[in-house]
Amino acid sequence: MGIRASRDLGGSATVVTSQRVRAGRDDDYKRWQEKTNQVVRGFDGFQGTELYPPASGEENEWVVVFRFSGVRQLTAWLDSTDRRQLLDEGLPLFDGTPTQEVLTGGTPTHDVVTAVISHEVLPGRERDFMRWQDKILKAQERQPGFMGSEMFKPVEGVQDRWVVAFRFDTREHLDRWLDSEVREKLLEEGRGYFRSYDVRKIGSAFGGWFRFGEGSDEGVPPNWKQAMSVVLALYPTVMILDLTVGDWFRSLGLPGYLALFISNVLSVSILTWLLMPLVNRALAFWLLPSRARSLRIHVAGAALVAVCCLVLVTIFGLTTG
Repeated sequence: MGIRASRDLGGSATVVTSQRVRAGRDDDYKRWQEKTNQVVRGFDGFQGTELYPPASGEENEWVVVFRFSGVRQLTAWLDSTDRRQLLDEGLPLFDGTPTQEVLTGGTPTHDVVTAVISHEVLPGRERDFMRWQDKILKAQERQPGFMGSEMFKPVEGVQDRWVVAFRFDTREHLDRWLDSEVREKLLEEGRGYFRSYDVRKIGSAFGGWFRFGEGSDEGVPPNWKQAMSVVLALYPTVMILDLTVGDWFRSLGLPGYLALFISNVLSVSILTWLLMPLVNRALAFWLLPSRARSLRIHVAGAALVAVCCLVLVTIFGLTTG
């Protein structure tokens, strides 16, 4: 497995691993990945991990993101005996050799949907490649949903790949850019500067509901915490809407499919602009990987959310039963 890294040896460090799983081995792979997650949690500087399953209609390629407080801590994990043993154990699950990019310093690449592209730049064409990347950035800035881009230079003695990460607000906007004629023409123009390139897509399960401020380097919660937090905000929203506007819709004789659509619009709007920002602030100690660094915090936060859900169920049970 080749390691691709950026130039900055200070600040946070992220490794993005992409691995194609053999057909019919998804459940085995998920068990192996959970075992890997349990092991990596014991390493110094570990901040969080996210697992992204294959997108619909794409090859069975899974993407895993590991975040560490610094490149030295990340390197200790990558070079560890524990990790090598896990890779040997998981080898029968993979169809081909997994690939990974290491990003150190800069802004984390977790905003909504991110593409991580690594290039094998031809020797002596580095300046041409950088000028070409500037042209791509100018073209990206004119695309709908574009949120930012960063370029990571190689680290001498580690490998010679250049990594570019750029973010869009939705997968649709990202795919539109990746498939656009403008990008295809730019790729043709730049083929004299590099031998090959790889594209990896990363997306968060609940997108913009878990933003902690523009430019924040705090990281994003793992998907299981996101799911628990969404349920905590969604359940009372749905119940209150059903007890209020739901009764009104029924009194008006609206068809069920139309009433459900309007209720969904209202509930998503309430979550996006009202409740999820409140939940983020209240549970930041548990949601943010940079703060939730101990098992005690993970357990305490999960227990708090579970108790809150139980209280809500009890309240609605007593008032509506």
